[in-house]
Amino acid sequence: MGDANAAAAFACRVDYSTNDWGSGFGANVTVANLGSSAVSGWKLTYSYAGNQTLRHGWSGAWSQSGKQVTVTSASWNGTIPAGGSVSAGANFSYSGTNAKPTDFAVNGAACTGVDPTTTTTTTTTTTTTTTTTTTPPVDGPAPELRVSGNELVTADGRPYRLLGVNRSTAEFACVQGKGMWDGGPVDQASVDAMKTWNIHAVRVPLNEECWLGVHGSPSGAPYQQAVKDYVDLLVANGINVILDLHWTWGAYTTGPDWHCKDEHAVCQKPMTDAKYSPQFWTGVANTFKGNDAVVFDLFNEPYPEMAANWDKTLGWQCWRDGGTCTGIPYEVAGMQDLVDAVRSTGATNILMLGGLEWANDLREWLTHKPVDPLNNLAVSWHAYSFNACATEACWDSQAAPLARQVPIVLGEFGQDDCNFDYMQRVVDWADAHHISYLPWTWTPWGCVTGAVLIKDWNGTPEPGIGEGYKAHLLTQDPYATR
Repeated sequence: MGDANAAAAFACRVDYSTNDWGSGFGANVTVANLGSSAVSGWKLTYSYAGNQTLRHGWSGAWSQSGKQVTVTSASWNGTIPAGGSVSAGANFSYSGTNAKPTDFAVNGAACTGVDPTTTTTTTTTTTTTTTTTTTPPVDGPAPELRVSGNELVTADGRPYRLLGVNRSTAEFACVQGKGMWDGGPVDQASVDAMKTWNIHAVRVPLNEECWLGVHGSPSGAPYQQAVKDYVDLLVANGINVILDLHWTWGAYTTGPDWHCKDEHAVCQKPMTDAKYSPQFWTGVANTFKGNDAVVFDLFNEPYPEMAANWDKTLGWQCWRDGGTCTGIPYEVAGMQDLVDAVRSTGATNILMLGGLEWANDLREWLTHKPVDPLNNLAVSWHAYSFNACATEACWDSQAAPLARQVPIVLGEFGQDDCNFDYMQRVVDWADAHHISYLPWTWTPWGCVTGAVLIKDWNGTPEPGIGEGYKAHLLTQDPYATR
């Protein structure tokens, strides 16, 4: 790639859009090459009329001097093909008015759609240009991560966000006679499809009875090997993996009526069990210790307070300490038990812990935070459109204070009508608070009333939900700082 500071001017167009939340906004800029040959290296400049102040940017080097903003191409998006374009984005704060800039220039010349190196005056007609977004290729393995204050950081201390998707099926296919991965591919082509969306993290739900070989098929060693092979492939492609204990053993028959009464791990139980869950995490930790690109999500969606007739005090006690819990007939493994099981192996991986109400309620998370000798714990949060906490006001009161103290990973979110309006609000809010996020789900089940992102394993996005999330994800850089 050529040096953007010395690159030649070219016929270009700049498209500028914002998502404004009152005290700040996200700006997206797209530089289109309208010429007949590729351009190597670009530097965009423009100016604001008000007090807009740069907070952090991505997909380029962003800086601000007074009212002028400069964006220089990154190593992976410096070349703009003929008829193609590249995009970059940033978050700003401001007060007062927020007028659109008008003085866009690239490589020192105004972007008018005409080649500034020629002196010939031509009359042009308006044409429609197909916009393509350059996605960063991932070079080398995914970064190893740890917790530092309220950030996830790489080994060299750079803040990092887990931005990606869930890849369902390993939690249920083994106990429903559907084989491993429900017949879906877990090969290089399927990973390449993810990379076209700029996916940098994948959450993989697991089943404890299948991992331990006590129920279902494939089970035991074949199941473990299939999971390990997929994790290794993702990590080698620069994609971090979150392994989530999704379905667990334990008959839930004495609490309030609920859909999950089978003792086998065929559905979502209110809490993990002392019989198998610590054993599961000991096995997973032994398999992946030494690979801190892998994160452990200790239990998908706890709801022990429901079993205790919605007593939150009893729910949080059960969540942390386990044992005999009101309304749950099996002995519970609390979050402290699971942290201890992982750390007993010597594994140093980040551990994610979801709150009550199916991981949607975080209010007492910090008060009941388990003891971790490595202090390497993050919050697992779920925020669907149908959850109790599904508004900016609730997120501001419940999640934002916690995000100032502990890293939050939005391990699942989505909306139940296959649109993207609620999810757009979620990701905009999460971006402003530097929160990681992975929606449900990269599995082509057909989006009718659920959160399904893709139409096929090639990554064709579902209208609305998939198209919206892909477009947003392509503007994000996991290394972007606050």
